[in-house]
Amino acid sequence: MFGNMREKEEFPTNHPPNHPAEAPLSRALGLEALHNVFKEIYPGQSNPLTVTAIVKYWLGGPDPLDYISMYDNPGCPELGVPPHWHYISLGLSDLHGDGRLHPKSESGRPSGFGFELTFRLVRGHGETTPPTWPANVMQQLAKYVFNSGNMLLPGDHVSWHAPLGNDGGRITQILMGRDPQLPNLVTTPHGEVSFVQIIGVTSEELQAAQHWNGLGVVNLLKTTRGCGPWLVTNTNRIHSAMEADPSVAEKIQTGIEREGSNLSGVSAKCWWVQMVVNGSTEKYRERRKDESDDEEPDDHDKDENDECLVSNLTSNLSVKSEKLSFDDQHENNSTFNDNFTIKSLNGLHMTFNLEAGSLLPLAIKGRVMHGRHFTFKSILSHSAITIVASSVTGTLVSCERPYVVQGPWLQVLIPDELAEKMAREFEIFNSTDQIQLPRTFSWPEYMLAITIVSD
Repeated sequence: MFGNMREKEEFPTNHPPNHPAEAPLSRALGLEALHNVFKEIYPGQSNPLTVTAIVKYWLGGPDPLDYISMYDNPGCPELGVPPHWHYISLGLSDLHGDGRLHPKSESGRPSGFGFELTFRLVRGHGETTPPTWPANVMQQLAKYVFNSGNMLLPGDHVSWHAPLGNDGGRITQILMGRDPQLPNLVTTPHGEVSFVQIIGVTSEELQAAQHWNGLGVVNLLKTTRGCGPWLVTNTNRIHSAMEADPSVAEKIQTGIEREGSNLSGVSAKCWWVQMVVNGSTEKYRERRKDESDDEEPDDHDKDENDECLVSNLTSNLSVKSEKLSFDDQHENNSTFNDNFTIKSLNGLHMTFNLEAGSLLPLAIKGRVMHGRHFTFKSILSHSAITIVASSVTGTLVSCERPYVVQGPWLQVLIPDELAEKMAREFEIFNSTDQIQLPRTFSWPEYMLAITIVSD
Protein backbone atom coordinates (compact mmCIF):
# COMPACT_ATOMS: atom_id res chain seq x y z
CA MET A 1 0.00 0.00 0.00
CA PHE A 2 1.07 3.50 -0.78
CA GLY A 3 -0.76 6.51 0.34
CA ASN A 4 0.26 10.12 0.76
CA MET A 5 -2.02 11.82 -1.71
CA ARG A 6 -0.33 15.22 -1.91
CA GLU A 7 1.47 14.85 -5.21
CA LYS A 8 3.88 17.07 -7.12
CA GLU A 9 3.39 16.06 -10.73
CA GLU A 10 6.32 18.17 -11.93
CA PHE A 11 8.85 15.89 -10.23
CA PRO A 12 10.32 12.92 -12.11
CA THR A 13 8.75 9.59 -11.22
CA ASN A 14 11.69 7.50 -12.43
CA HIS A 15 15.43 7.68 -12.04
CA PRO A 16 16.78 11.10 -13.00
CA PRO A 17 18.83 11.51 -16.20
CA ASN A 18 22.37 10.21 -16.22
CA HIS A 19 23.88 13.64 -16.79
CA PRO A 20 23.24 17.07 -15.33
CA ALA A 21 20.94 19.30 -17.31
CA GLU A 22 23.71 21.88 -17.46
CA ALA A 23 27.26 22.29 -16.26
CA PRO A 24 27.48 21.79 -12.47
CA LEU A 25 28.01 24.85 -10.33
CA SER A 26 31.37 25.09 -8.61
CA ARG A 27 29.66 25.31 -5.21
CA ALA A 28 26.64 23.47 -3.86
CA LEU A 29 24.96 26.54 -2.38
CA GLY A 30 21.92 24.65 -1.09
CA LEU A 31 24.19 22.20 0.72
CA GLU A 32 26.25 25.03 2.20
CA ALA A 33 23.12 26.79 3.47
CA LEU A 34 21.94 23.66 5.28
CA HIS A 35 25.38 22.95 6.73
CA ASN A 36 25.43 26.46 8.15
CA VAL A 37 22.16 25.74 9.97
CA PHE A 38 23.53 22.51 11.40
CA LYS A 39 26.69 24.28 12.61
CA GLU A 40 24.55 26.55 14.79
CA ILE A 41 23.22 23.52 16.67
CA TYR A 42 26.46 21.53 16.59
CA PRO A 43 29.26 24.13 16.61
CA GLY A 44 31.86 21.55 17.62
CA GLN A 45 30.90 19.06 14.88
CA SER A 46 31.67 20.87 11.65
CA ASN A 47 32.73 17.61 10.00
CA PRO A 48 30.26 14.94 11.23
CA LEU A 49 30.31 11.30 10.30
CA THR A 50 28.42 11.04 7.02
CA VAL A 51 26.96 8.23 4.94
CA THR A 52 27.59 9.11 1.29
CA ALA A 53 26.05 7.69 -1.88
CA ILE A 54 29.05 6.26 -3.77
CA VAL A 55 27.36 6.74 -7.14
CA LYS A 56 25.06 9.75 -6.98
CA TYR A 57 21.41 9.30 -7.94
CA TRP A 58 21.73 11.83 -10.74
CA LEU A 59 24.49 9.64 -12.23
CA GLY A 60 22.33 6.50 -12.12
CA GLY A 61 23.10 5.35 -8.58
CA PRO A 62 20.45 3.54 -6.51
CA ASP A 63 20.27 5.91 -3.52
CA PRO A 64 18.49 9.26 -3.89
CA LEU A 65 20.07 10.94 -0.85
CA ASP A 66 23.54 12.35 -1.57
CA TYR A 67 24.48 12.41 2.10
CA ILE A 68 23.17 11.51 5.55
CA SER A 69 24.97 13.39 8.34
CA MET A 70 25.11 11.84 11.82
CA TYR A 71 25.56 14.14 14.82
CA ASP A 72 26.29 13.33 18.46
CA ASN A 73 23.52 15.07 20.44
CA PRO A 74 24.05 15.36 24.23
CA GLY A 75 20.30 15.56 24.84
CA CYS A 76 18.73 17.81 27.46
CA PRO A 77 18.66 16.40 31.02
CA GLU A 78 16.36 19.22 32.19
CA LEU A 79 13.70 18.03 29.73
CA GLY A 80 14.42 14.34 30.19
CA VAL A 81 15.92 14.02 26.70
CA PRO A 82 18.65 11.32 26.65
CA PRO A 83 21.90 11.51 24.67
CA HIS A 84 21.22 10.36 21.14
CA TRP A 85 22.37 10.27 17.53
CA HIS A 86 20.81 12.85 15.23
CA TYR A 87 20.60 11.83 11.55
CA ILE A 88 19.85 14.45 8.87
CA SER A 89 19.33 13.70 5.17
CA LEU A 90 20.66 15.81 2.32
CA GLY A 91 19.18 15.34 -1.14
CA LEU A 92 15.39 15.67 -0.97
CA SER A 93 15.93 19.40 -1.26
CA ASP A 94 17.91 20.99 -4.10
CA LEU A 95 21.55 21.06 -3.03
CA HIS A 96 23.05 22.17 -6.34
CA GLY A 97 20.61 24.42 -8.17
CA ASP A 98 21.72 23.33 -11.65
CA GLY A 99 18.81 21.05 -12.59
CA ARG A 100 20.75 17.81 -12.24
CA LEU A 101 18.14 16.32 -9.92
CA HIS A 102 15.43 18.85 -9.06
CA PRO A 103 13.69 21.49 -11.19
CA LYS A 104 14.92 24.97 -10.42
CA SER A 105 12.79 26.81 -7.89
CA GLU A 106 11.86 30.46 -7.75
CA SER A 107 12.34 32.52 -4.61
CA GLY A 108 9.84 31.61 -1.91
CA ARG A 109 9.11 28.21 -3.46
CA PRO A 110 10.09 24.80 -2.04
CA SER A 111 13.63 23.67 -2.73
CA GLY A 112 13.31 20.33 -4.49
CA PHE A 113 10.66 18.45 -2.54
CA GLY A 114 10.83 21.16 0.10
CA PHE A 115 12.00 19.06 3.03
CA GLU A 116 14.74 16.85 4.44
CA LEU A 117 14.31 13.87 6.76
CA THR A 118 15.73 13.63 10.28
CA PHE A 119 15.85 10.85 12.86
CA ARG A 120 16.87 10.70 16.53
CA LEU A 121 18.08 7.39 17.99
CA VAL A 122 18.88 6.79 21.66
CA ARG A 123 22.62 6.30 22.09
CA GLY A 124 23.39 2.83 23.39
CA HIS A 125 25.43 2.32 26.52
CA GLY A 126 29.12 2.69 25.65
CA GLU A 127 28.29 3.46 22.02
CA THR A 128 30.93 5.69 20.43
CA THR A 129 29.85 5.66 16.78
CA PRO A 130 26.31 5.91 15.39
CA PRO A 131 24.68 2.82 13.85
CA THR A 132 24.25 3.15 10.10
CA TRP A 133 20.98 1.23 9.70
CA PRO A 134 18.91 4.46 10.02
CA ALA A 135 20.57 5.65 6.82
CA ASN A 136 18.96 2.71 4.99
CA VAL A 137 15.55 3.60 6.40
CA MET A 138 15.98 7.18 5.20
CA GLN A 139 17.09 6.06 1.74
CA GLN A 140 14.04 3.78 1.41
CA LEU A 141 11.69 6.60 2.38
CA ALA A 142 13.49 8.92 -0.04
CA LYS A 143 13.02 6.36 -2.83
CA TYR A 144 9.30 6.37 -2.13
CA VAL A 145 9.24 10.17 -2.39
CA PHE A 146 11.24 10.27 -5.64
CA ASN A 147 9.38 7.39 -7.29
CA SER A 148 5.89 8.56 -6.35
CA GLY A 149 6.36 12.34 -6.27
CA ASN A 150 4.51 12.30 -2.95
CA MET A 151 5.50 14.38 0.05
CA LEU A 152 6.09 13.24 3.63
CA LEU A 153 4.75 15.74 6.14
CA PRO A 154 4.27 15.87 9.92
CA GLY A 155 1.26 13.73 10.81
CA ASP A 156 1.83 11.18 8.04
CA HIS A 157 2.46 7.59 9.03
CA VAL A 158 4.28 4.68 7.42
CA SER A 159 3.48 1.00 7.91
CA TRP A 160 7.06 -0.24 7.94
CA HIS A 161 6.15 -3.79 9.09
CA ALA A 162 9.66 -4.62 10.31
CA PRO A 163 11.62 -3.91 13.47
CA LEU A 164 13.68 -0.75 13.31
CA GLY A 165 17.24 -1.66 14.21
CA ASN A 166 19.09 -4.93 14.20
CA ASP A 167 17.77 -6.56 17.37
CA GLY A 168 14.04 -7.02 16.73
CA GLY A 169 11.57 -5.46 19.14
CA ARG A 170 8.18 -3.76 19.10
CA ILE A 171 9.21 -0.59 17.27
CA THR A 172 8.07 -1.65 13.80
CA GLN A 173 6.19 1.37 12.43
CA ILE A 174 6.84 5.04 11.67
CA LEU A 175 5.13 8.35 12.35
CA MET A 176 6.34 11.65 10.95
CA GLY A 177 6.72 14.80 13.08
CA ARG A 178 8.56 18.11 13.11
CA ASP A 179 12.18 18.17 14.16
CA PRO A 180 12.17 19.96 17.54
CA GLN A 181 15.61 21.62 17.24
CA LEU A 182 15.93 22.58 13.59
CA PRO A 183 14.12 25.68 12.25
CA ASN A 184 10.59 25.28 10.94
CA LEU A 185 11.74 26.66 7.60
CA VAL A 186 15.17 27.41 6.16
CA THR A 187 15.61 29.70 3.14
CA THR A 188 18.39 28.57 0.81
CA PRO A 189 19.51 30.06 -2.54
CA HIS A 190 17.46 27.32 -4.22
CA GLY A 191 14.25 27.59 -2.20
CA GLU A 192 12.79 26.78 1.18
CA VAL A 193 13.43 23.64 3.24
CA SER A 194 11.66 22.18 6.31
CA PHE A 195 12.69 19.18 8.41
CA VAL A 196 10.42 16.18 8.93
CA GLN A 197 11.45 13.78 11.69
CA ILE A 198 11.04 10.00 11.53
CA ILE A 199 9.63 8.59 14.78
CA GLY A 200 9.77 4.87 15.49
CA VAL A 201 6.53 3.63 17.08
CA THR A 202 4.68 0.44 17.95
CA SER A 203 1.88 -1.06 15.85
CA GLU A 204 -0.62 0.04 18.51
CA GLU A 205 0.55 3.65 18.25
CA LEU A 206 0.33 3.52 14.46
CA GLN A 207 -3.21 2.18 14.70
CA ALA A 208 -4.13 5.01 17.06
CA ALA A 209 -2.80 7.51 14.54
CA GLN A 210 -4.85 5.90 11.78
CA HIS A 211 -8.09 5.88 13.76
CA TRP A 212 -7.64 9.40 15.16
CA ASN A 213 -4.92 11.59 13.67
CA GLY A 214 -1.16 11.45 13.31
CA LEU A 215 -0.29 14.84 14.78
CA GLY A 216 -2.54 14.19 17.77
CA VAL A 217 -0.68 10.97 18.58
CA VAL A 218 2.72 12.61 17.98
CA ASN A 219 1.83 15.38 20.43
CA LEU A 220 0.84 12.79 23.03
CA LEU A 221 4.09 10.88 22.48
CA LYS A 222 5.97 14.06 23.40
CA THR A 223 4.49 13.80 26.89
CA THR A 224 5.63 10.21 27.45
CA ARG A 225 8.90 8.86 28.81
CA GLY A 226 9.20 6.52 25.83
CA CYS A 227 9.73 9.35 23.31
CA GLY A 228 9.87 12.63 25.22
CA PRO A 229 9.62 16.20 23.89
CA TRP A 230 12.30 15.63 21.23
CA LEU A 231 10.64 12.42 19.97
CA VAL A 232 13.77 10.30 20.34
CA THR A 233 13.34 6.71 19.13
CA ASN A 234 14.33 3.92 21.50
CA THR A 235 14.21 0.64 19.61
CA ASN A 236 14.38 -1.25 22.90
CA ARG A 237 11.13 0.27 24.17
CA ILE A 238 8.87 -2.62 25.20
CA HIS A 239 5.62 -0.78 26.07
CA SER A 240 3.38 1.32 23.88
CA ALA A 241 2.50 4.79 25.10
CA MET A 242 -0.99 3.55 25.94
CA GLU A 243 0.34 0.67 28.02
CA ALA A 244 2.82 2.88 29.85
CA ASP A 245 0.25 5.58 30.61
CA PRO A 246 -3.48 4.69 30.55
CA SER A 247 -4.37 8.39 30.36
CA VAL A 248 -2.84 8.48 26.87
CA ALA A 249 -5.20 5.70 25.78
CA GLU A 250 -8.16 7.61 27.24
CA LYS A 251 -7.22 10.79 25.36
CA ILE A 252 -6.88 8.89 22.09
CA GLN A 253 -10.24 7.16 22.55
CA THR A 254 -11.92 10.46 23.39
CA GLY A 255 -10.41 12.01 20.26
CA ILE A 256 -11.64 9.15 18.07
CA GLU A 257 -15.19 9.37 19.46
CA ARG A 258 -15.41 13.16 19.18
CA GLU A 259 -13.53 13.82 15.96
CA GLY A 260 -13.34 10.59 13.98
CA SER A 261 -10.27 10.11 11.82
CA ASN A 262 -8.24 12.75 9.96
CA LEU A 263 -6.84 10.07 7.68
CA SER A 264 -8.47 10.68 4.31
CA GLY A 265 -6.67 8.24 2.05
CA VAL A 266 -4.21 5.38 1.70
CA SER A 267 -2.61 3.50 -1.17
CA ALA A 268 -3.73 -0.09 -1.36
CA LYS A 269 -4.06 -3.27 -3.35
CA CYS A 270 -7.62 -2.94 -4.58
CA TRP A 271 -9.75 -3.50 -7.67
CA TRP A 272 -13.41 -3.85 -8.60
CA VAL A 273 -15.84 -5.39 -11.03
CA GLN A 274 -19.35 -4.35 -11.96
CA MET A 275 -22.13 -6.49 -10.49
CA VAL A 276 -25.09 -6.99 -12.81
CA VAL A 277 -28.69 -7.68 -11.86
CA ASN A 278 -28.35 -11.47 -11.55
CA GLY A 279 -25.53 -11.09 -9.03
CA SER A 280 -22.77 -12.10 -11.45
CA THR A 281 -19.93 -9.84 -12.51
CA GLU A 282 -18.86 -8.54 -15.86
CA LYS A 283 -15.40 -7.71 -17.17
CA TYR A 284 -15.27 -4.09 -16.12
CA ARG A 285 -12.52 -2.88 -13.84
CA GLU A 286 -9.51 -0.62 -13.88
CA ARG A 287 -6.43 -1.67 -15.85
CA ARG A 288 -3.18 -2.49 -14.13
CA LYS A 289 -0.14 -0.38 -14.93
CA ASP A 290 1.31 -3.15 -17.11
CA GLU A 291 -1.81 -3.63 -19.26
CA SER A 292 -2.36 -2.08 -22.67
CA ASP A 293 -5.60 -0.49 -23.80
CA ASP A 294 -6.53 -3.65 -25.71
CA GLU A 295 -5.95 -6.11 -22.87
CA GLU A 296 -8.80 -7.35 -20.70
CA PRO A 297 -7.19 -9.65 -18.11
CA ASP A 298 -9.18 -12.31 -16.37
CA ASP A 299 -9.29 -12.80 -12.62
CA HIS A 300 -6.86 -15.74 -12.78
CA ASP A 301 -4.17 -13.55 -14.35
CA LYS A 302 -4.86 -10.81 -11.83
CA ASP A 303 -4.31 -13.07 -8.84
CA GLU A 304 -1.08 -14.50 -10.24
CA ASN A 305 0.45 -11.11 -10.99
CA ASP A 306 -0.52 -9.04 -7.95
CA GLU A 307 2.58 -9.95 -5.96
CA CYS A 308 5.11 -9.38 -8.72
CA LEU A 309 3.75 -5.88 -9.23
CA VAL A 310 4.79 -4.89 -5.71
CA SER A 311 7.88 -6.98 -5.18
CA ASN A 312 10.36 -4.32 -4.09
CA LEU A 313 10.61 -2.82 -0.63
CA THR A 314 9.41 0.66 -1.43
CA SER A 315 6.29 -0.72 -3.12
CA ASN A 316 5.37 -2.50 0.11
CA LEU A 317 5.58 0.61 2.24
CA SER A 318 2.22 1.94 3.30
CA VAL A 319 2.39 5.68 3.60
CA LYS A 320 -0.79 7.33 4.79
CA SER A 321 -1.61 10.99 4.69
CA GLU A 322 -4.02 13.42 6.25
CA LYS A 323 -5.55 16.78 5.39
CA LEU A 324 -6.74 15.98 1.85
CA SER A 325 -10.06 17.56 0.97
CA PHE A 326 -12.41 16.00 -1.57
CA ASP A 327 -12.07 19.04 -3.83
CA ASP A 328 -8.26 18.93 -3.60
CA GLN A 329 -8.31 15.30 -4.63
CA HIS A 330 -10.45 16.04 -7.69
CA GLU A 331 -8.76 19.23 -8.80
CA ASN A 332 -5.09 18.64 -8.01
CA ASN A 333 -4.59 15.12 -9.30
CA SER A 334 -4.13 15.13 -13.03
CA THR A 335 -4.91 11.40 -13.19
CA PHE A 336 -8.58 12.25 -12.62
CA ASN A 337 -9.80 14.81 -15.15
CA ASP A 338 -13.10 15.90 -16.60
CA ASN A 339 -12.33 14.47 -20.05
CA PHE A 340 -13.09 10.92 -18.92
CA THR A 341 -16.52 9.43 -19.65
CA ILE A 342 -18.77 9.07 -16.61
CA LYS A 343 -20.35 5.64 -16.20
CA SER A 344 -22.94 4.62 -13.61
CA LEU A 345 -22.72 1.02 -12.34
CA ASN A 346 -25.79 -1.04 -11.46
CA GLY A 347 -23.90 -2.95 -8.79
CA LEU A 348 -20.38 -3.20 -7.45
CA HIS A 349 -17.98 -5.84 -6.13
CA MET A 350 -14.78 -4.40 -4.61
CA THR A 351 -11.75 -6.42 -3.52
CA PHE A 352 -9.07 -5.33 -1.01
CA ASN A 353 -6.03 -7.03 0.43
CA LEU A 354 -6.16 -7.66 4.19
CA GLU A 355 -4.07 -4.64 5.15
CA ALA A 356 -6.34 -2.31 3.19
CA GLY A 357 -9.43 -4.15 4.38
CA SER A 358 -8.42 -3.71 7.99
CA LEU A 359 -8.88 0.04 7.44
CA LEU A 360 -12.51 -0.36 6.36
CA PRO A 361 -13.76 0.15 9.96
CA LEU A 362 -11.80 3.41 10.02
CA ALA A 363 -13.18 4.43 6.62
CA ILE A 364 -16.76 3.81 7.75
CA LYS A 365 -16.83 4.68 11.47
CA GLY A 366 -14.04 7.27 11.45
CA ARG A 367 -14.88 8.99 8.17
CA VAL A 368 -18.23 8.19 6.49
CA MET A 369 -20.25 8.21 9.72
CA HIS A 370 -18.73 11.63 10.46
CA GLY A 371 -19.90 12.95 7.09
CA ARG A 372 -16.52 12.60 5.36
CA HIS A 373 -14.90 10.62 2.55
CA PHE A 374 -12.07 8.07 2.32
CA THR A 375 -9.96 7.06 -0.68
CA PHE A 376 -8.11 3.85 -1.49
CA LYS A 377 -5.57 4.66 -4.20
CA SER A 378 -4.53 1.54 -6.10
CA ILE A 379 -0.87 0.55 -6.34
CA LEU A 380 -1.84 -1.95 -9.04
CA SER A 381 -2.98 0.75 -11.47
CA HIS A 382 -3.59 4.50 -11.76
CA SER A 383 -7.03 4.20 -10.18
CA ALA A 384 -8.74 5.03 -6.91
CA ILE A 385 -11.86 4.14 -4.95
CA THR A 386 -13.42 6.99 -2.97
CA ILE A 387 -16.07 6.08 -0.41
CA VAL A 388 -18.28 9.06 0.45
CA ALA A 389 -21.03 9.96 2.88
CA SER A 390 -24.26 11.40 1.52
CA SER A 391 -23.39 14.79 3.04
CA VAL A 392 -20.15 15.16 1.03
CA THR A 393 -20.61 17.77 -1.68
CA GLY A 394 -19.11 17.98 -5.17
CA THR A 395 -19.37 14.25 -5.89
CA LEU A 396 -20.57 12.37 -8.96
CA VAL A 397 -22.75 9.98 -6.95
CA SER A 398 -26.33 10.32 -5.73
CA CYS A 399 -29.04 8.15 -4.22
CA GLU A 400 -30.21 7.33 -7.77
CA ARG A 401 -26.71 6.33 -8.94
CA PRO A 402 -24.57 5.37 -5.93
CA TYR A 403 -21.67 3.85 -7.91
CA VAL A 404 -20.06 6.01 -10.56
CA VAL A 405 -16.81 5.64 -12.52
CA GLN A 406 -15.05 8.55 -14.17
CA GLY A 407 -12.02 7.18 -15.99
CA PRO A 408 -9.89 5.48 -13.31
CA TRP A 409 -11.82 7.03 -10.42
CA LEU A 410 -14.63 5.07 -8.74
CA GLN A 411 -16.92 6.88 -6.31
CA VAL A 412 -19.08 4.88 -3.91
CA LEU A 413 -21.94 6.43 -1.94
CA ILE A 414 -22.58 4.82 1.45
CA PRO A 415 -26.02 5.80 2.85
CA ASP A 416 -26.33 6.18 6.62
CA GLU A 417 -28.27 2.93 7.08
CA LEU A 418 -25.69 0.95 5.10
CA ALA A 419 -22.84 2.60 7.01
CA GLU A 420 -24.33 1.36 10.29
CA LYS A 421 -24.62 -2.19 8.92
CA MET A 422 -21.03 -2.09 7.66
CA ALA A 423 -19.73 -0.78 10.96
CA ARG A 424 -21.27 -3.73 12.80
CA GLU A 425 -20.00 -6.33 10.35
CA PHE A 426 -16.53 -4.81 10.14
CA GLU A 427 -16.01 -5.29 13.88
CA ILE A 428 -14.47 -8.62 12.89
CA PHE A 429 -11.37 -6.66 11.85
CA ASN A 430 -10.67 -6.03 15.53
CA SER A 431 -9.08 -9.50 15.45
CA THR A 432 -7.67 -9.96 11.96
CA ASP A 433 -6.12 -13.29 12.92
CA GLN A 434 -9.66 -14.65 13.31
CA ILE A 435 -10.62 -13.84 9.70
CA GLN A 436 -10.59 -16.73 7.24
CA LEU A 437 -9.60 -15.49 3.79
CA PRO A 438 -10.96 -14.85 1.31
CA ARG A 439 -13.88 -13.27 3.19
CA THR A 440 -16.82 -11.66 1.37
CA PHE A 441 -19.25 -9.16 2.87
CA SER A 442 -22.45 -8.78 0.86
CA TRP A 443 -25.39 -6.36 0.93
CA PRO A 444 -27.69 -7.63 -1.86
CA GLU A 445 -30.29 -4.91 -1.34
CA TYR A 446 -27.62 -2.39 -2.27
CA MET A 447 -26.09 -4.52 -5.06
CA LEU A 448 -22.78 -4.24 -3.22
CA ALA A 449 -20.14 -6.74 -2.10
CA ILE A 450 -16.62 -6.48 -0.67
CA THR A 451 -14.10 -9.32 -0.66
CA ILE A 452 -10.95 -9.37 1.49
CA VAL A 453 -8.02 -11.42 0.20
CA SER A 454 -4.61 -12.28 1.58
CA ASP A 455 -1.83 -9.67 1.51
